[in-house]
Amino acid sequence: MGADAAAEDVAAAAASAKRCIRSREMGEVPSHLKAERTLDLLEDDQPGRNEPEYTVSEISSAVKRAIEGEFGRVRIKGECGRVMVARSGHVYLDLKDDRAVLASIIWKGQAAKLAVQPEEGMEVVAIGKLTTFPGQSKYQMVIEDIRPAGVGALMAMLEKRKKLLESEGLFEPARKKRIPYLPEIIGVVTSPQGAVIRDILHRLRDRFPRKVLIWPVAVQGEGCAPQVTAAIEGFNAMTPGGALPRPDLIIVARGGGSIEDLWGFNEESVARAAAASDIPLISAVGHETDTTLIDYVSDVRAPTPTAAAEIAVPVRLDLLATVDNYGARMAQALSSNVGARKQRLADVSRALPRRDELTQIARQRFDIAGGRLDASLKAGTAAKRLAFEKAASPLRPTILARQTERMQARLAQAGGKLGVALERKSERSRARFDQISGRLTTKGIARDLGLQKDRLSRATRAASQAGTGQVRAWRDHMEKLDRLRETLGYQATLDRGYAVVWDGDTVVTDSKAAKKAASLDVQFKDARIPVGAAAKPAPKPKPPKAGQGSLFDD
Repeated sequence: MGADAAAEDVAAAAASAKRCIRSREMGEVPSHLKAERTLDLLEDDQPGRNEPEYTVSEISSAVKRAIEGEFGRVRIKGECGRVMVARSGHVYLDLKDDRAVLASIIWKGQAAKLAVQPEEGMEVVAIGKLTTFPGQSKYQMVIEDIRPAGVGALMAMLEKRKKLLESEGLFEPARKKRIPYLPEIIGVVTSPQGAVIRDILHRLRDRFPRKVLIWPVAVQGEGCAPQVTAAIEGFNAMTPGGALPRPDLIIVARGGGSIEDLWGFNEESVARAAAASDIPLISAVGHETDTTLIDYVSDVRAPTPTAAAEIAVPVRLDLLATVDNYGARMAQALSSNVGARKQRLADVSRALPRRDELTQIARQRFDIAGGRLDASLKAGTAAKRLAFEKAASPLRPTILARQTERMQARLAQAGGKLGVALERKSERSRARFDQISGRLTTKGIARDLGLQKDRLSRATRAASQAGTGQVRAWRDHMEKLDRLRETLGYQATLDRGYAVVWDGDTVVTDSKAAKKAASLDVQFKDARIPVGAAAKPAPKPKPPKAGQGSLFDD
């Protein structure tokens, strides 16, 4: 119904109200006023006047009943002017065209059920009933349902919301999260009765079976937006590893449809819930050509629900084939490496001399030395016997006897002097003892003991303090030296993953020293491990220098 028709209906309602008043002036009381007012009101008329007298409430009620009785339920098309949401939750707005304005109200309970919230400048079709508001002497419309008037209005509103969310940075690629490669649990927000959920489950089962949590929602109509918003927020509120585990990935899916069918996914609450989700989210709403606000704020947009399942998980058979391929390549590389090293060993071994050739010269030298051994032993024994005889020639018995007699005479002389010296030493010690014992009285001993005790106590305290200080100084010095040792020592370097190569007690620092070493040890941070004998060629025998003989030479 157009605004002109609505204005005509209001004018007709006003004419009906006038007819009711005129009938009362003529003594006819309408049936709906008989219960409130009777003809006894005419008794108070002033003389000379036949107009009945009404109160303000009575006339307001009469107008209200007339308008509501004339217009039970209407559909009005117009443009939303002023839109205001009161603290109580009621929505006050104006419906207008180029010539008139109709005040309207949407009660709180009804506003929460609307599929589309009115916005200023939106062309809508409102369904409700006309009534009056006596407090301001005006008539208004109580809206029960309101919808955009055509696709153009929806697209304009969608574009407005899109610009608002884009200005807040919700479409930025930098804020989008990375989809997990292989999620353990996938949460699906969709209708449990449609073909969408069956397609998703079938594709997941074919590619890589995963655990799926389904949050059933309405995918169109008035309950779509709040249910989808609650589902996304509910999945994010779950506890990881709880009785009902939190999903690693969310898929919001719906089949294709018109813009009106998909409008629930264009609501601002759904877009903001998807943008605020801590769990990566894939939007799969409609077919490939359908685009909604949730597609812009989601982390990944899938053209279809089936494609969303393909994005969510890889193909298990492809992964197995890839792993098998890597295993085959690794085995082939290992075999090739072992073969190359075996061939290298064979090539190197061919360049080494034979074992008999390595010991041939040493055996010849051994035979020569063995042949000279008998003659060398006889010559050495003769030389030693001659030296012994030369040393023993001065040692005759007569010489030893005379030397013994001289030593005995000197011993007897010294023994005679010893007795006299001991006697004199004893007399001097006895006299000194008597002199000292005369001074050792009881008082003197007590005084000397007290003095010695005090000196001993002072000396003990001083020694204790000095010892404690010295020990503390030594301990501090030792700790400093230990810290310096740990800082400068190689053990800290070993703790970082390095190793030390030893040749006995000598550190090997280059390859030349390693080749010369008889055996090598590698020291790690926790142990020292031998690595076997170092490979080195046998040294060639050096010819003796001129003029240098040998024990085995002739």
